Amino acid sequence: MGARQRHLVIFARQPRLGVGKRRLAADVGDVEAVRFARHALDRLIRVLGRDPRWRLWMAVSPDRPLDWVRTGTPLPQGQGDLGARLARVIQALPPGPVVILGSDTPTVARGDVADAFAALRASRAVFGPARDGGYWLIGLRRAPGETLPFSNVRWSTHDTLSDTLANLEGERVSLLREQEDVDDGPALRRYRARRL
Repeated sequence: MGARQRHLVIFARQPRLGVGKRRLAADVGDVEAVRFARHALDRLIRVLGRDPRWRLWMAVSPDRPLDWVRTGTPLPQGQGDLGARLARVIQALPPGPVVILGSDTPTVARGDVADAFAALRASRAVFGPARDGGYWLIGLRRAPGETLPFSNVRWSTHDTLSDTLANLEGERVSLLREQEDVDDGPALRRYRARRL
């Protein structure tokens, strides 16, 4: 399967002052939150963006302007909760398996993405569990007309992963290693400590 048939999507909010990362900004201030958002997105693009095994897409918010996206093909996320935005982006992609990750887990490595695509050979879905009960990655094999697993999910809670898994009951699902989203001050301090 060629890179044009595998789709890696990074969900990202344009890193600018006063936009996004509000929980982190409440702990560390707006400037530091923007600095981290830029660092995390730049690192993910540098590590994952030019790999020939997949095509990179950037699902961005706000929907316009798109000129700040320098790598990957931009896609607007559109309106609605995270499930609606995930579904919209997934349905806009050409056929082939898709792996989606957020831009607030800068520890994601090429091997994680490769493992996700490998898992989709035998599984309908793959998740990278996050420490907070959500997930830093979701991958779907995708088939025409399938129902996406985003109904009745309590987003941004400790129940996000379990709710999504419940929507896939009876399906084969794979799990990757647990990682931590950097959503608040303590998570940012842990991330920085690991990098030293």
